[in-house]
Amino acid sequence: MTTQPATPMSLNQARFNMIEQQIRPWEVLDATVLELLARVHREAFVPAPHQALAFADMELPLTQPATEGQCLLAPKVEARLLQDLQLKPTDKVLEVGTGSGFMAALLASLAQRVVTVEIDPNLAQRARDNLKQAGIGNAEVRSADAAANQFAACTAEGPFDAIVLSGSVAEVPPALLALLAPGGRLVAIVGHEPVMRATIVTRVADASFQNAQPWDTLAPRLLNFPEASRFQF
Repeated sequence: MTTQPATPMSLNQARFNMIEQQIRPWEVLDATVLELLARVHREAFVPAPHQALAFADMELPLTQPATEGQCLLAPKVEARLLQDLQLKPTDKVLEVGTGSGFMAALLASLAQRVVTVEIDPNLAQRARDNLKQAGIGNAEVRSADAAANQFAACTAEGPFDAIVLSGSVAEVPPALLALLAPGGRLVAIVGHEPVMRATIVTRVADASFQNAQPWDTLAPRLLNFPEASRFQF
């Protein structure tokens, strides 16, 4: 039995269903974000073996064989993070964890410039190719360990109006917060299984930050970020 290739009509219906059945119920109601998710073709950023699952409510592996932490986040999680960033057309954005480049494409469609850092050089090149094919010209993919040497790979471009971590961390490093411009926002998924929390940090003054944790989720770890000790007496 052979599988028939998806038609444009079936892809559009699957995309519509993803938005209406997964993303809206997760309180993603920003009209700009919803329109963008309908316009940017997620399936073009999914590896060929998994394209049939491009709109499924799940994480998708980006490497063969699957590598821990190297995945495309579930659509509703990406959409909620994007909404929480509240991007403006003048914003300069940093993303850590490029993956396939899909989140970078969304960010670049709303902001002036995106710098996105991917630790896996093969994934970084694939993301560059995906973004080029999608006609995205204002996102630069860098192949580097973003967390190394106090985020040295990102420092020269800072400060940033927005930072997004496309994966989870045990805690947000102070060196990363230092890259936020006044008024800048960082969104990340912070904590340990079984409970992680979406965390929004806003820089309100030179050394002052406001934190909010509006929703819970789970996501794979970004590589090489510091892990806080969980030992307690």
